[in-house]
Amino acid sequence: MPVRMESSTVVRRLRRVVRWWRSRGLVTRDRELALALVLTALVFVPALSRISSTFGDLPARHGDAFAVLLSLGQTVPLVVRTRRPAVCLAVVGPSFAVHESLGYPPTFGSMGLYLALYGAGSHLSRHRNVVAALASAGYLAFAITLHTLDSPGRFLDYLIFFLALAAFWLLGSYVRARRADEAERRRLAALAATAAERSRIARELHDVVTHHVTAMVVQADAAQFLTESPGRVTEGLTAISGTGRQALGELRHLLGVLEATGESAPTRRTPALGTIEELVARTRLGGQPVELVEEGERPPMAAGAELAAYRVVQESLTNAVKHAAGHATEVWVRYHRDGVDIDVTTDGPSRVAHAPDGRGLNGLRERVGLVGGELEAGARPGGGFSVSARIPAGSGS
Repeated sequence: MPVRMESSTVVRRLRRVVRWWRSRGLVTRDRELALALVLTALVFVPALSRISSTFGDLPARHGDAFAVLLSLGQTVPLVVRTRRPAVCLAVVGPSFAVHESLGYPPTFGSMGLYLALYGAGSHLSRHRNVVAALASAGYLAFAITLHTLDSPGRFLDYLIFFLALAAFWLLGSYVRARRADEAERRRLAALAATAAERSRIARELHDVVTHHVTAMVVQADAAQFLTESPGRVTEGLTAISGTGRQALGELRHLLGVLEATGESAPTRRTPALGTIEELVARTRLGGQPVELVEEGERPPMAAGAELAAYRVVQESLTNAVKHAAGHATEVWVRYHRDGVDIDVTTDGPSRVAHAPDGRGLNGLRERVGLVGGELEAGARPGGGFSVSARIPAGSGS
């Protein structure tokens, strides 16, 4: 080309133009900017002119300023290849066609046509069929122009070149489809995680509300028959107050999880095995005769496993208070190296076997299963009801 420009000068000027485009939100990714700058700089490297896309075999002519402009028209628009793919293709395609139709010397910048087609295929979201039809019509006009200018190309040559260009569009479309599938998988995974979290919180709410409200109702009913013993009335009211405070504390934690306020976590956010004695003591204050027996040394357990064990005892005592009030209840907690075994037995008539809340037991069985444990619940041969659970320690610290 007679028109020569230093690559550094071209890059500086392009940077000014691109900065103007970026200030108006037309350029979104630095890699697109880098690609356009590199490809534009390589246009002015004569040795790379052999690596180019040429078509038509028209008589060659010397390059001029218009040739430089057409070459830039095939590279600079790549800065908007992802955000404005249709605009990019609308500039690059005609620039390539005019460049070839005028017989200008080949440049490395002609590779921008393939990148523009790939970008349109992978990033164009609306009117894809319309853009594809217009691009095909543009190629048809380009082929007719070359034939009018006495290009030696045959019909098969035009067809092969068209298929090559279409392959880049189809490749971009394939990548777009894969990207959409991956986004859909992530969306479904997020929905599944949300549903699982909702189910977990629903179980927590059921356990907290059912147990504490049941205990408070039973304690309040019992207080009505203790009017002749002020001391015991005071104990009953203290038990109701303690139960209410415990319920409020656990509900406040659950609401904090729902709101995701980002506040610092309290010292003890969820009940643990170490608080089973408090749970039994509160139930005993409500008038239910409960005995707690603990054997072995408690091993380090995962938080989920500890909470599941606590809920087993809590739900079992709740059912005992609701359906076998006044009958003796025993809680056996056996610690071993691999986890903990829990047995809660309640005396009473055979009908108690069918009394416990099915929703609570089903949720409890699901909770225990999530931490790799097992739970069995059913009637005792001599009457009453029993709940047995075996919960592994998990990855305790």
